[in-house]
Amino acid sequence: MGKHAVHGALGVAGLFGLLLLWWLGVQLFGATDGLSARFSPQATFSSLIELLGQAEVYEHIWVSLKRILIGLLLALLIGVPLGLLVGSYRHLEAATTPAFQFLRMISPLSWMPVVVMLMGVGDQPIYFLLAFAALWPILLNTAAGVRQLDPRWLQLSRSLSATRWETLCKVIIHGVIGHVLTGVRLAIGILWIVLVPCEMLGVSAGLGYFILDTRDRLAYSELMAMVLLIGVLGFMLDALARGLHRRWVHA
Repeated sequence: MGKHAVHGALGVAGLFGLLLLWWLGVQLFGATDGLSARFSPQATFSSLIELLGQAEVYEHIWVSLKRILIGLLLALLIGVPLGLLVGSYRHLEAATTPAFQFLRMISPLSWMPVVVMLMGVGDQPIYFLLAFAALWPILLNTAAGVRQLDPRWLQLSRSLSATRWETLCKVIIHGVIGHVLTGVRLAIGILWIVLVPCEMLGVSAGLGYFILDTRDRLAYSELMAMVLLIGVLGFMLDALARGLHRRWVHA
């Protein structure tokens, strides 16, 4: 059996172990009034199959993924150029690092009341919060990539009389793209965590909204099914980001 097959088998065993812990947790700590049965793996998977047969669920998934994509693109548009600047100039890095580290340590969710008061409810505050959450790993990883560039590449581009634009596109960006993709992967993990509470800001679509809806309808097995679905989608997004990073690094 190859190395990848062994790792795959161990991963499947780990998932089965998690499923067993879930079942044991419901049996040991669940209430005796029958409510705990609605949170059991059996009820959850049954509800998940039913939900996947409804077009409404795919609309909520699409809305959430669209918000993730827009938030990530906004973070890239701001974070990559800023990271290139910060990584290129030591004095700028010294001047901005304390401020960036201070802002990075503020939870994006703590801005929710302020953003709602300034922007109102809807998609705009969600885009802002998601972009704010994704900005820091992209910016800091891009800056780190610039600092780790081999100086001989830059010397070679100057010796070949390359313009600044050619140096930026063919040397600097090419050299930092691996770091940018690492930042993107980290950002996706943060975005997926921040998304669900953000979608409880008075919107009428999205996975976070649907969780609130299942709670209000007392549809607890559907609620657990949505939690499971959010985990699966997040796992798939992370796998996609890992695949892109691996393909670039080994290209």
